[in-house]
Amino acid sequence: MVSSETGIYDLFVVGGGVNGAGIARDAAGRGLSVLLCEKDDLAQGTSSRSGKLVHGGLRYLEYYEFRLVREALIEREVLLESAPHIIWPMRFVLPHNPQDRPAWLVRLGLFLYDHLGGRKRLPGTRSLNLATAPEGAPIKRDYRKAFEYSDCWVDDARLVVLNALDATARGARVLTRTACSAIRRRDGLWFIEMTDTRTGAKTEARARCVVNTAGPWVNDVIGRIGGLNSTRSVRLVKGSHIVVPKFWEGRQAYLVQNPDKRVIFINPYQNDLALIGTTDIPYEGRPEDVTADGNEIAYLLKSVNRYFKQQLTSDDIVYSFSGVRPLYDDNAENPSAVTRDYIFEVDATDNQAPLLSVFGGKITTFRKLSEHALERLKPFFPKMGPAWTAKAHLPGGDMAAADFDLFLGELKARYRWLPSDLVKHYARLYGTRTHALLAGATSLDDLGPAFGSLFREREARFLIENEWALTADDILDRRTKHGLHMTPAERQAFTHWLDRQQAAA
Repeated sequence: MVSSETGIYDLFVVGGGVNGAGIARDAAGRGLSVLLCEKDDLAQGTSSRSGKLVHGGLRYLEYYEFRLVREALIEREVLLESAPHIIWPMRFVLPHNPQDRPAWLVRLGLFLYDHLGGRKRLPGTRSLNLATAPEGAPIKRDYRKAFEYSDCWVDDARLVVLNALDATARGARVLTRTACSAIRRRDGLWFIEMTDTRTGAKTEARARCVVNTAGPWVNDVIGRIGGLNSTRSVRLVKGSHIVVPKFWEGRQAYLVQNPDKRVIFINPYQNDLALIGTTDIPYEGRPEDVTADGNEIAYLLKSVNRYFKQQLTSDDIVYSFSGVRPLYDDNAENPSAVTRDYIFEVDATDNQAPLLSVFGGKITTFRKLSEHALERLKPFFPKMGPAWTAKAHLPGGDMAAADFDLFLGELKARYRWLPSDLVKHYARLYGTRTHALLAGATSLDDLGPAFGSLFREREARFLIENEWALTADDILDRRTKHGLHMTPAERQAFTHWLDRQQAAA
């Protein structure tokens, strides 16, 4: 039996990554009715497997991507203001290797980086003497000079969830574990069949416009529509990362150069860990099957060991992950040179219901991409409201002066019974939504039993009830990073608890 969604939506969005969630949020805030479906969990694909950076893309300057870099640098500060709990400044130390890029070229790139985007909040570039600067302590003595510049860190999966939350608060409907199984045009509308991937139940919906933000599957969605072909395509490029124990003092990150002209980030991660990546490998398999292979891991280890005194081996790896970046195929021979910009394709042949497909993009520019997407659709929805997201906070980000440290101090004063590391964990993940998480609690006992050092039952229930979390992976790997700090036995115990809750529901 097939059930039906009542009414006709303005937009049907396929894909719950950062672009889909961002467009759904923007559209709902402009007064459009929106239904978003995602076949897996929010951010389960590319959007949770990034390098966790909001950055201008320093290396893109070498490929003359000035428009993209400028847009990304401007967006960097917009996003920092909108969600200071999940986005924060980070300083990057770039040891200079004269065998790679010459110093004058690095200085020129950093000068442009400092000035292209109208930098306001972040400090500018400076030179370092690695022999005397504390940032040089872990670096081999072969490297005497470095440059330090600013970018930002982001919790990528939470960025997606917060956009989806804001979309629903503004009237959108978000369905996870729901595949777009069939799609066709008829009588000026889209007729969509959705399949619940857990139960197989089918639902039909109608919409005036379809927005295809399926990422690596964007061409698959187009292919399901009879008689429709795209002149554009995505090029799948695999990027892998490894996580190791942090092996230096300080909060700074490092960016190192390779003889092949790629750069590798070595970033502080989860307080006591380091995130190292990424690779750029052409990929032709199923996006669902992507994993970090031995050659990539060896490449990353060699890149780090070239610069650092402490030599890493595969035994140091705590965790590895890989994602498929669906880049717009501009026919570049080198995967690293493939543009990170985005392209739209609008099909509205003979004034039929429009289909907007998104090719490419990056996390940093998702908000601007969403604005541009809605601009492309304005001829079809002339009464939609104006752009609004540039000055709006994401859920939990509405803290005074966008000052996280001030907000953290206020939380500690209000919840004196909470251990300092736990209140910081809540502040970082939930921002001002921490008050809803802790409503009515006056002691640790009120938060329920602990599954891990900072993971308690109340947080799990909050995520299940408010953030579409259904599985242990949803909670431990995407909504939080508790899984990195839990033993296999703790993870199994939590999985069993979750199974019992769902059986009783």
